[in-house]
Amino acid sequence: MKKWIIGDPDTKIAGKISSGSDLTPLCAEVLVSRGITDLKAAAELIRADSLESPYQIKDMEKAAEIINAAAAEGKRICIYGDYDCDGITSTVMLYSYLECIGADVTYYIPERSEGYGLNENSVRTLAEQGTELIITVDNGISAIEEAKLIKELGMDLVITDHHQPGDEIPDALAVVDPHQKDCPSSFKYLCGAGVVLKLIAAMEGGDYDSVLEQFGDLAAIGTIADIVSLTGENRFIVENGLLMIRNTERCGLIELMRIAGLMNENGECRPISSESVAFAIAPRLNASGRFGSPVQAFDLLMCDDPDEAVEMAEKLNSLNEERKQAEEKITSSIFEQINERPELLSQRVLVFCGENWHHGVIGIVASKLLEKYGKPCFVITTEGESARGSARAFGDFSVFECLTSCDDILTKFGGHKGAGGFSLKASDTEVFRNRLQEYAATAHEVMPVYVLKAEKVLKPADITVKNVSGLGILEPFGQDNEKPYFAIAGAIIDDVIPLSGGAHTKLKLNYGGTFFYALMFRTNTEEMKSLKGQKYDFIVSLGINSFRGSETVDLQVADMRKSGINQNSFFAAEDAYEKFRRSEPLPEAYYRRMTPERNELIKVYTALSDKDIMTEQLYMKSDPASINICKLRICLDVFSELGLIKMDYAADKSHRLVVDKKSNLEDSEILRGLRSKWKTNAAQ
Repeated sequence: MKKWIIGDPDTKIAGKISSGSDLTPLCAEVLVSRGITDLKAAAELIRADSLESPYQIKDMEKAAEIINAAAAEGKRICIYGDYDCDGITSTVMLYSYLECIGADVTYYIPERSEGYGLNENSVRTLAEQGTELIITVDNGISAIEEAKLIKELGMDLVITDHHQPGDEIPDALAVVDPHQKDCPSSFKYLCGAGVVLKLIAAMEGGDYDSVLEQFGDLAAIGTIADIVSLTGENRFIVENGLLMIRNTERCGLIELMRIAGLMNENGECRPISSESVAFAIAPRLNASGRFGSPVQAFDLLMCDDPDEAVEMAEKLNSLNEERKQAEEKITSSIFEQINERPELLSQRVLVFCGENWHHGVIGIVASKLLEKYGKPCFVITTEGESARGSARAFGDFSVFECLTSCDDILTKFGGHKGAGGFSLKASDTEVFRNRLQEYAATAHEVMPVYVLKAEKVLKPADITVKNVSGLGILEPFGQDNEKPYFAIAGAIIDDVIPLSGGAHTKLKLNYGGTFFYALMFRTNTEEMKSLKGQKYDFIVSLGINSFRGSETVDLQVADMRKSGINQNSFFAAEDAYEKFRRSEPLPEAYYRRMTPERNELIKVYTALSDKDIMTEQLYMKSDPASINICKLRICLDVFSELGLIKMDYAADKSHRLVVDKKSNLEDSEILRGLRSKWKTNAAQ
């Protein structure tokens, strides 16, 4: 269960914003919930209508002059990119522009196996090929030693990047990075493609119009894919770029959208949103850098032959399928580990290690496991004597600080608060696992809880086509401008309807006498049928369903729980259970309260059947007031220990087993162990 934080926006302030603008009441309440309390602030958030002069970024004018001069003089120029979507789109943009103005230009995008950024081998290769000017895009700000080598080999260097610089800046003719301390630009959160967009505009004398027309689509894709803040100038880039994507003339992008399902049966592009890019376009471009070569994505975006574009798009799509299969393979292996060693899930930090897992997707797997289990997650793959991993976290838990605490056993690491990468000896992985737990226990007596935020509790009257359509003005959604979610309190589940043979579920909800339909994707209908007639609370997103000229509001369920659940009590009980599983000392009263009585064990067992049920559903189906989640989990552990149930710990579900003879509850070592804590603590 996720912790819910539900806003309570001031309706008077929202009313003033709504009445003084074209914003719907619900949209105005979302803005107030997010701290926007007047019309001016609302307009600034919504109307990103321009980009400041590109010359506001330090060294931008110098970089433009150097590159223009090199192009005019026929110098051999190499654009040095990166293998992710932002790096690829940045490379395509600058390469296309320089080629268009007649420059002698080539490009180099390192393979993932080479690592991120400039490296000695590639620099020497470029020198041997006669390169005179290297321009980095989406990298370079940390290339101190490589910059020295470039100078020694007689080449010039211009750096364009958007990552945080260190204490030392590389020696280059120009360093363009809005994060430099003395950079006067007002907006700091551009991605690599955003910086390149401004560079090209600077080379064009500061004019954005033609540059946006040529490259706005690619700049938007890079911006969305790199998960930078979708506020300010990035909002302007993405808003304009999404329109250009829909009307793009790039053969490769058209075919990629077709194969990703973004075209209708008539070959017309469907409405394109930031989500379309994030979940359909960007993963396919990124797949080239993970499972093929980033050059494949570069070639697709540069392609001007429709037939070749079809073949190239199909190849990227197949690489993306490989990516999905690799993720599934790793995830399945991790689920097996969890079911073999369920104690892994009780650790403060989740750590999973496997041999020869594809290192290109372990970060994605870590992100998904974090969301599933609500804990910081480290995923490690070993290859012979070496190992490397990827980590994801949330809340107050800092991946970077955690890795820093283990720097004596890591051969390499980097990252920031929410994510990081690292390398170590394969023989040190268990030591590393233990060190992570030690850090977490020291830094966080109570671990952060995964939070789901809602803007407000909806009233039935809020859920109208007009109100929901009015939320569209807040798009594009992304980092720092998240898609709004809302709470529904006390809706009765009137019906449970299967979709796609029961793989997905539609709920018919009676909310204050008004009926709405709520969609639950990847939720088995059979598991939901027992909830019919019960009162539940929901966190939902809102959408419009158009069918035969009629529009209705659709709810999409993000989370749900039985009405009346006290979430603070729930998480306190969950924390106590995990401390018990980790053998951490607890007050004697805790051991007494978490030990189930015989009648409670019978009650929980009776609620089980031969069909799987999620533990949280069982909790809501039982009596949360008397059997909290800690006691319920201990009941299930006892039943599993005695062979009465089959527990799938990875999926957190269980079902009864057919047993030949009665089991004696007193045979449970878990129960005996709990009761012994009474006596031990009493004696002390």
